[in-house]
Amino acid sequence: GMGDPVCIACGRLAFVLGVHGPCMSVDTACSSALVAAHVAACAVAGEEGGSAIPAGVSLQLLPYSSLGLGAAGMLSVDGRCKTFDARANGLARAEAVVAAYLQPWTATATCIAGSAVRSDGRSASLTAPSGAAQRILLRAVLACSAMALDEVGGVQAHGTGTALGDPTESGALAG
Repeated sequence: GMGDPVCIACGRLAFVLGVHGPCMSVDTACSSALVAAHVAACAVAGEEGGSAIPAGVSLQLLPYSSLGLGAAGMLSVDGRCKTFDARANGLARAEAVVAAYLQPWTATATCIAGSAVRSDGRSASLTAPSGAAQRILLRAVLACSAMALDEVGGVQAHGTGTALGDPTESGALAG
């Protein structure tokens, strides 16, 4: 009875590892791992302190989502996502697990300099990104990180490999 809800997975990990502090499951579709990292970075930097292990897991256990995306013409016909490439022809679904260990910043520690979470709100469609909303988000991240644009060493992009999503996202990054 306890194993079905997604919220139980993180609690089981905290139980096995014997860790304390905030423990939650985050489901924001494609951005779940990034939102988890944002929440964890805020907790580590804020009053909750300590360290954090944000993680993301994607398992394709049932075919229904893939069948729906295929029927909508959103999947790459060759099964390869070619993000920001002229040959891009759709997204590719995959299974993955990723985790990071975050601790308070020190001179030798790698840190997340800034992050923010924002919804695109109304756009051309439910799956169409909003360049304007993404530009607002990017400005917020720069502001909270107190970094200049030329100091940014990397950006995590959605990168769907689609004719709609990639130009919108690269345009927001350029703007």
